[in-house]
Amino acid sequence: MRAVPVHFDRCSHREHIGMACAALVWILGAVATAPAAAAPLVLEECRLQSGSGSVAARCGTFEVPENRAMPDGPRVSLHVAVVPALRTEAEPDALFVLSGGPGQAASDFYVAMAHAFARIRRDRDIVVLDQRGTGRSNKLSCPLPDDAALIEVDSSRIQGYTKDCLASLSGDPRFYTTSVAVRDLEDIRAALGYEQIDLYGVSYGTRVAQHYLKRYPARVRAMVLDGVVPPELALGPHIPLEAQRALDAIFGRCAASAACNEAFPSLREEFAALRRRLQQSPMEITLADPLTAAPLEVRLSSAELSSAVRLLSYSDEAASTLPLLIHEAQVVGRPQALAAQYEIIKRDMQDQLAYGMHFSIVCSEDAPRWTGEEVSAEALEATYIGADFMAVMSAICEVWPRGPVDEDFSEPARSDVPVLVLSGENDPVTPRAYGAEILRGLPNSLHLVLSGQGHGQLAVGCVPRIVARFISTASIDGLGEECVKSVRPMPFMISSTGPAP
Repeated sequence: MRAVPVHFDRCSHREHIGMACAALVWILGAVATAPAAAAPLVLEECRLQSGSGSVAARCGTFEVPENRAMPDGPRVSLHVAVVPALRTEAEPDALFVLSGGPGQAASDFYVAMAHAFARIRRDRDIVVLDQRGTGRSNKLSCPLPDDAALIEVDSSRIQGYTKDCLASLSGDPRFYTTSVAVRDLEDIRAALGYEQIDLYGVSYGTRVAQHYLKRYPARVRAMVLDGVVPPELALGPHIPLEAQRALDAIFGRCAASAACNEAFPSLREEFAALRRRLQQSPMEITLADPLTAAPLEVRLSSAELSSAVRLLSYSDEAASTLPLLIHEAQVVGRPQALAAQYEIIKRDMQDQLAYGMHFSIVCSEDAPRWTGEEVSAEALEATYIGADFMAVMSAICEVWPRGPVDEDFSEPARSDVPVLVLSGENDPVTPRAYGAEILRGLPNSLHLVLSGQGHGQLAVGCVPRIVARFISTASIDGLGEECVKSVRPMPFMISSTGPAP
């Protein structure tokens, strides 16, 4: 699809769709005893699989009404996985993992990041729920043209594609909003028998975590918010501005690096020239397919360039390649590497995100508030993404049906629950300022900012150890902020052989 989605979250190249559950029925005894009002949750031994990764778990499905106002109407089967603690007697509170996108399955995210949760799993269960509309929970997915194709057609054709998407969905997209999803989360908690739970949310998942805290404050023991989205913010109009800020920071860091500046002394000018060149005359490029190595014909326009640059800036590892990719495309005359990166990103996003669910979230929760955002057309045009991003999203949301959103949805969360907030200094979509903003309502919170990092900090440096200690103690005291200060971004790639020595 790739209809210029808002993309709260990055999806790494390691995260691929895939999950297989196998035999040996296992009914979760006391832990899975549901209250009388709920159906029992039967779990089977299974393996969560993603690419070459695999994690042992206990999987099951739990049915909930699609429309909560019609309990006897159509049902949604939610896919639930419990990754059991390694200890014989687990701690009574499980960690629930909430993924981003919106539209990424939590099961895909967890398999890719299981190593970062390893310390936590020693003592407590980890619960992985594919949010309704994602993964194996009635995934709302439909094929649409990619970003560049949509940017280059008029709004009526975009809306035609959107109507075709809506007609192909397996559920009613109105009922896949965050306000509905947190009720699913509470039902799963009750069915599994946990009195209190811990929450880890990344990107859009931080929105879910904060709203669950507002709805069910007594059920949350501790919460980690990684790449936070403040409830009062309508995400969308600021994305081009934050993406430009992150790219400027990358250029500035290259200029401050003796090796990078020597190799690419005119990087800003080269990028501007490449963008103008592709605006005037897109390239038709032949390259080796990134997966099969077969010859592949691709188009590289300014729209593909913008998408590639924005998504490559989500991680410091990928951002370290940008100066070299830009220089080779514009100066050396070898755009194949940049085009190949875009092709990989496009495929990953098509595989990873359920775009029907994505639009249900954005068009119900964010689009109604866009009119209040003070981002001028001139400000958008001054970014490398431009105003087309919001034009496409606005056209889609004019057609997409809106679902239920709680009245207090955009109000900040206020709680004494211990909260650990993680931000990347160079996050192109949820900047550190967003993390600072939510602290006002969370007096028992700590905000850690990692130098030079992009979007999502869970697997960076010493962060897994800090997060594990926080979940273990439910306290922000003595978390080892000093080790976070030692984190540094990846050195820039100076050539195809690697960074400077």
